[in-house]
Amino acid sequence: MIEIQNLNVYIKDNHILKNVNVTLPEKQITCIIGPSGCGKSTLLRTLNRLIDTTEEVRLEGRIMVDGQDSLGHDAEVTELRRKIGLVSQRPCPLPMSIFDNVAYGCRINKMFKKRRELIYHVRQNLRAVGLLDEIKGRIRTPAARLSIGQQQRLCLARSLAVQPAYILADEATSALDPISAKTVEDLFVKLKEEYSIIMVTHTLRQALRIADNVVFMYLGEIIESGPAEQVFHHPQHELTQKYLAGAFS
Repeated sequence: MIEIQNLNVYIKDNHILKNVNVTLPEKQITCIIGPSGCGKSTLLRTLNRLIDTTEEVRLEGRIMVDGQDSLGHDAEVTELRRKIGLVSQRPCPLPMSIFDNVAYGCRINKMFKKRRELIYHVRQNLRAVGLLDEIKGRIRTPAARLSIGQQQRLCLARSLAVQPAYILADEATSALDPISAKTVEDLFVKLKEEYSIIMVTHTLRQALRIADNVVFMYLGEIIESGPAEQVFHHPQHELTQKYLAGAFS
């Protein structure tokens, strides 16, 4: 479980996230929704400390990941990023083969001593995202030759290969055609049996289809959060009601 407590994020003189308090439940799909520029992606990047690469960023508060504060001075950022994988808006395959893309994190983390164990693990993760049969005979070919939808699933396989507990997805289907997007959505629904998935989406229809839990953000604040059924069908806050009605986007 991830518990965010009094989180504030400042970039230069701008107060981006404001007193964020929310719990992200385990083994569910949590969709973070809200209009453009409300801080959704910033919140996602803060969870695995990728926000640290932003110039003049300042963080306050606590993010408790499995009982440990990931913003603490003694937090091990490399281990945190292994535990919390990220699938970005556009697929970013490494300039190497399909096999080596999935094996990369395993090698960095020295997960396997025997090559046959690594090969088995790579194939299992390619199978998990539905790619293994599609690339039969091409596992050693460059990843750049895959379609965009296949590249996104390859990036998901690469994240899964280091055995994370959480998967962050930042508009992970927005660059895909409808068929590929549906394939990735179905994968997330299946993967929540083993992983906690936190997804930023601009598409309300997508959140309606797959969300178990919803967080609605506006101007850097969390306006409402809770089970999807409650937020979508019985919203408590006027801003949530207006957003869901399409008054702004």
